[in-house]
Amino acid sequence: MQVYDLIKNQDTYRADAEQSVLDVALAMVDRNIGAVPVLRDGLLVGVFSERDLMKRVVVEGRNAAATRIADVMTANPFTVEPDQDVCSCMALMQHHGFRHLPVCRGKQLLGMVSLRDILLHDLDEKDGEVKMMRAYIHSVPEC
Repeated sequence: MQVYDLIKNQDTYRADAEQSVLDVALAMVDRNIGAVPVLRDGLLVGVFSERDLMKRVVVEGRNAAATRIADVMTANPFTVEPDQDVCSCMALMQHHGFRHLPVCRGKQLLGMVSLRDILLHDLDEKDGEVKMMRAYIHSVPEC
């Protein structure tokens, strides 16, 4: 399965590089999301995550209302193309220790895939396999 299949119906919240940390953090809380893609002039320039908030804002004692996202985001994040397979996305996340991955064509953001998206898809797939096996077992006549 391609990663685009997981995100194609997503309404991805996007932050602007000039927004304040406070505004973006409020939007993240409101939407219950852990990371947001950051755009400048419509193109992906970074990702702002809960980890960035803790490490670069809270611990450094910055004023969230006065700090721009551009100053504390993770710049030039890893991205994947929409035709990337889901397994390789998961491997990339595991290898680098992040839970969110922008899906892009070049610098044009299409959406964000999360580890949760991948794991829920995997669970749904496994659940379907279990149901098929149960149906098969119950349909086989006993000798």
